[in-house]
Amino acid sequence: MIRGAIVTLLLLAFGGLRLPLESALTEEHKSAYFHQAKLKLDLREQIGQLGFLAALSGFRSLVADFIFIEAHTAWERTQWGRVLLLFRQATTLQPRSLIFWDMAAWHMAWNASVAARNDRSRLTTPVRRKLEREYFALGKDFLERGIRNNPDHALLYESLGRIYREKYQDHAAAARAFDLAALRADAPEYDRRFAAYELSYVPGREREAYARLRALYDRGEDERLPTLLKRLKFLEEKLDIPLQERIPDAQM
Repeated sequence: MIRGAIVTLLLLAFGGLRLPLESALTEEHKSAYFHQAKLKLDLREQIGQLGFLAALSGFRSLVADFIFIEAHTAWERTQWGRVLLLFRQATTLQPRSLIFWDMAAWHMAWNASVAARNDRSRLTTPVRRKLEREYFALGKDFLERGIRNNPDHALLYESLGRIYREKYQDHAAAARAFDLAALRADAPEYDRRFAAYELSYVPGREREAYARLRALYDRGEDERLPTLLKRLKFLEEKLDIPLQERIPDAQM
């Protein structure tokens, strides 16, 4: 009887100590958006045994940092498949880390895509181009998923805008991405300019782009940067803006 009572008390004590710890871990998962990644077998397959154990034990941050370092090493060795796998693991473990998403997209859309395009040793030109586009898409996918986990920060919208601008030459999509970045509290001033620049390349939207660029110009000297002046001059000619309404040529 005494032994049974002691065991019961120990179990109650252990449960009492464990309850606040589990509650804290649950709140941490929610605050980090980790509740979107459910702890089941498909997650185990995605992030590997070490990452899955980290997710269960509360060492996600430590293991994610280790995986991030491993991804950097894989990049130095141009092991693109491993880079992709490791960044998928790192972003799954730490979905609120902006740098993980941003670096993953950069490695795919820029580094891996350039390596694929220049790999003349074993690939034909059509295959190289196809593989290059696939890496563009992987980079874009990292950013789109990163934005879903971090909708209130400008950085990933900016990076998505650059992919649309530089890899897809989709100026309308780039303008939208930069506009969304500009709405965030941590957005730098240049996001609004970038959005207007991109809009000036979209057929049929020149009048809107001109109004936005001219509004920036009218804010004062700090906004009158060479690219803004160049695009304004281009649109003045294209839209046949009256001479008396154009910015002075001396500005150029």
